Amino acid sequence: MPSRITPNFFYLMSGNESMPATPGLQAPKKKGPKVIATLFVMGLVVVLTGYLWINWKKPRLAPEPLSPELTTIIQNMPGTSDAMIYVGMKDIRESKFWKEAVPDSIKSSPILSLGKRTDSLMKVAGIDLNNDLDTLLVSFQRSGRKQQNFIGLACGPVARKAQARLLDAASIQKAEIAGRPAYMLDSTLWVSPMGGSRLAIASSSDNLEKFFRPSGHLFERDSTTASLIRKTPYKSHVWFALASPQWTAGALQSLTSKNSDMKSVGNLNRLQQISMSVKFDDNGLKGQSEWVYKDRQAAFFASTFLWGAIELSSISGSRTSESAKELLRHLKVNQNLESVIVTADLPETIFRKSGKKE
Repeated sequence: MPSRITPNFFYLMSGNESMPATPGLQAPKKKGPKVIATLFVMGLVVVLTGYLWINWKKPRLAPEPLSPELTTIIQNMPGTSDAMIYVGMKDIRESKFWKEAVPDSIKSSPILSLGKRTDSLMKVAGIDLNNDLDTLLVSFQRSGRKQQNFIGLACGPVARKAQARLLDAASIQKAEIAGRPAYMLDSTLWVSPMGGSRLAIASSSDNLEKFFRPSGHLFERDSTTASLIRKTPYKSHVWFALASPQWTAGALQSLTSKNSDMKSVGNLNRLQQISMSVKFDDNGLKGQSEWVYKDRQAAFFASTFLWGAIELSSISGSRTSESAKELLRHLKVNQNLESVIVTADLPETIFRKSGKKE
């Protein structure tokens, strides 16, 4: 068989002592599978982290306890509550923040109006709710689509100034309920003195009857309201608990009525309950609001959206005013299971700056 002459033979015959290595042809490395695997692992980590975050029960602020007196009053509320509101005006008036940071114009503004007839009656009696009201607790109950029943208790000098003689002369109708005199001052307002410093108020004589003769405890029959109140951190100054989706929707109606785009902000249409509490601290205002959603995914979406909206509004260059930006910088948004929790720690200096600008 003839020998095979390779190209290397001619190279050696040319007199060169060495021969350069012939570069081998290498196939291009296939990076696709590695990139896909890396992206898959990263995506899996993100999904697992998100899952763990959504289902992780975060720590909460330690809630203040309800006073025994207030607990008893709430327990005696009839039925179940769609909304419950508490205002501790005496404790608010005694706070350093109220005395030093709140403008006199706000201090002198009426905290609520009970209608022309009742407002005129209070004026005749020399009742100033800003100074004569120590505490106010009101529970609202929806009846039908529009009617709102309520039962509440007002404590303080307002009860002493609302003397029986004055109420008797101004009443539209009188009745004795559970051994107590009751007076109808308006078509939707009944009042009944309960000793020297308490005045029961209600939308009907039937509600007064149920309040004076309680059947069972509200915390036992209304677990939703009980849970909202129990988790509310600040219970001395101002708090409210909206336990029904209807009341929650009504409370947010002002946000959506003027701007149709706001209907989807923060996943508002899936809100179930809202609670809020505010404390007039010596150094400013502290507050927390809890928004309860149908599920944890909805709460996570809402918290992410709200956090992003606050961050975007707080950055320089946005249309938000500087005073509003400073307020937003003191807000924190956190998802905790089915809830979105917004906390605020607002120093007194913010309100002083705002007052000077005004």
